[in-house]
Amino acid sequence: MLKTTLDQELADEYGVKGLGPCPMLKAGQVFYADYAKPQGLCDEAWKAIYQYVFALAHSAGEGLFYYGDWIKTPGVAICSCNDGLRPVIFKLEATNEDSVIDYTPVR
Repeated sequence: MLKTTLDQELADEYGVKGLGPCPMLKAGQVFYADYAKPQGLCDEAWKAIYQYVFALAHSAGEGLFYYGDWIKTPGVAICSCNDGLRPVIFKLEATNEDSVIDYTPVR
């Protein structure tokens, strides 16, 4: 987790009184993920970033995303959740750990 933000102009116009940055996540938090949402991570944030997490966990981290015109560091993606008033910014980074399913899929 890099940071939580608040678009004060939009919050003033559309948000409830007293709206502040996301209360669920804090800068500096670290989560490890592959196939499933890590415990403690917001469901909506996971929906916004999971495709990048999956790609990084399965070899996309060996090169640059999007033809090298987005992030300069291989194995890294900078993404945000879908909250338009108070988005949370994530740094996703590939690791050297093997990707494994560590849960039982429900069918």
